[in-house]
Amino acid sequence: MVTIYEYGNPAADIVLIQLTGDHELSVLENEVEEIRKRTSIDFWFIAAKVDDWNYELSPWKAPAVFGNEDFGNGAARTLEQILTLCTDKSKTYYIGGYSLAGLFSLWTVYQTDIFSGVAAASPSVWFPGFIDYMKEHEIKSKTVYLSLGDREEKTRNPVMSQVGNCIQKGYDWLTKCEINCTLEWNQGNHFREPDIRTAKAFAWVMAENHRA
Repeated sequence: MVTIYEYGNPAADIVLIQLTGDHELSVLENEVEEIRKRTSIDFWFIAAKVDDWNYELSPWKAPAVFGNEDFGNGAARTLEQILTLCTDKSKTYYIGGYSLAGLFSLWTVYQTDIFSGVAAASPSVWFPGFIDYMKEHEIKSKTVYLSLGDREEKTRNPVMSQVGNCIQKGYDWLTKCEINCTLEWNQGNHFREPDIRTAKAFAWVMAENHRA
């Protein structure tokens, strides 16, 4: 079960939902402040914390790429819980996250059309089979933000070193499908300023839909 942390205005028409883990709880307040710096749009921010990162956010099973913890297939169950947060049809919902939570968010908008945009900051698009999945299924959101650190692919891990190539393929495909998509390159490796990177992601998707 996810644990919910709430920030901002519960009465706002815009709801931002972010999947997160214990390691990100300490920077959530700063992230919310960074979003506010970048937009005047009022929002309610819901952080949904998972307990088992590799299981609850993975769309299908895959072998471990670092350490010895394999990836599970718990994303469908996690999505069921997230959708219970999206029952007010008068509100506009966005989903996002960082790293594997960014991958989960991308996968989510292939399952449901409830989200008007996806904020995928440094998503784990190296995940085995995911780019093929994108090409074989229809995305149900028209606004997608992607980002990556310019040093993330500079790793000795043979799977994760493909992240730059994978995210470029994903971006090119979404653009070909006429999705309103951007790909932003940030400075640094995967662990640099995740809160600021995710804040930029949410601010962009809100601004794009507001402009549209």
